[in-house]
Amino acid sequence: MTSIKNVAIIGGAGNLGGAVLKALVDDGFNVTALTRENTDSKFPGGVRVHKTDYNSDSSLESAFKDQDAVVSVIATTGLITQLKIIEVAAKSGVKRFIPSEFGVNVEKLEELEEGSRLRDVLGAKVKAGELLKKLSSENKDFTWTGISTNLFFDWGLKHGSLGLNLSSKSATIYDSGNEPFTGTNLGAIGAAVASVLKHPAETANKYIDISSFRTTQNEILAIAEEESSSKWDVTHVQTDNIKSLGSFADLLKVHTFRDGEGKSPKEADLSNDLLGLQKEDLKETIKKALE
Repeated sequence: MTSIKNVAIIGGAGNLGGAVLKALVDDGFNVTALTRENTDSKFPGGVRVHKTDYNSDSSLESAFKDQDAVVSVIATTGLITQLKIIEVAAKSGVKRFIPSEFGVNVEKLEELEEGSRLRDVLGAKVKAGELLKKLSSENKDFTWTGISTNLFFDWGLKHGSLGLNLSSKSATIYDSGNEPFTGTNLGAIGAAVASVLKHPAETANKYIDISSFRTTQNEILAIAEEESSSKWDVTHVQTDNIKSLGSFADLLKVHTFRDGEGKSPKEADLSNDLLGLQKEDLKETIKKALE
């Protein structure tokens, strides 16, 4: 497979997008950041900026001209736009498309119990995966890679999605708090994207799982209490009591923390070794978040 050098990134100004963009620049790719015509996002020196309306084929074709790969870090609320982007990328000679798959591996959502709504909430990601498979089967020069990271770990620590409130030194523990789950730091996600593009043949047309850690809520809480030298206030919540609420945040908590679910990837499922990603230090990550 031809090497990848020129990379366009969509959503490069966000929290995850910034980490991905930095990793691509640091690894020597020629990076173009795509932005909407009415935005004024700032990017590091050396990053080319291309403004597009994301709606017309001609605008997107111009954005994808001479690009070897497109990395989409579009937020969940804007994912319906990604379908047109994928179609135009395939027609424009792009060799590799990395969709905004980051988070739950949608290919495995069929394993959820009957009646779960998480697959419906993530329907745009499911449709993107189906479209990528269709287009790559029709055009052997167009390939894709879905990168599943489970929870954004360091970001989640700071914003409460792991159940900890760092400022109030309080925690919400779901069920027993002993259900193992994986999470990935933003920097590691960026490194994974860059590594996928450096290993195009090995990563073509598949979903891969990566992680920085495999841990539990109770382990995270114990480290947080140790590093902060204080006892935290803990509230225990049963996932059965939030399962019917239906918000994405609540569905994700049930998916991740519910006792006996086992929905997070096992060590044998991870592609860290393929991508040259080292496991990170859980204690150091929590210590840094507390500082």
